[in-house]
Amino acid sequence: MRKTHYMTFRNFLHKPSFKPSTKPRPFTAYSFVPFSPLAMLDPTILIIGGIVLGIAIIERILERWGVIDLVDQFSKIMRFILPVTFYGALFYFFATFMF
Repeated sequence: MRKTHYMTFRNFLHKPSFKPSTKPRPFTAYSFVPFSPLAMLDPTILIIGGIVLGIAIIERILERWGVIDLVDQFSKIMRFILPVTFYGALFYFFATFMF
């Protein structure tokens, strides 16, 4: 049989117990995130992002210069190119990343 350890409430609050109640067990930890965020620094992804960002900056500069018709043409083209580029880069990332 086990012995019951008697402890007053005051001793319980101010003194650590004599024996740990449970022994720590080794366990294997699994991550629910299958990839590192640093994997997004793939050169191809960065180049595609840089091109899209550059086109957006050029569009803003042209808008400030007052070339509205050229900006309108850019926006019509970008409405198609941006989603295609995004989904293409997303597909490329998951197709080339090793899980």
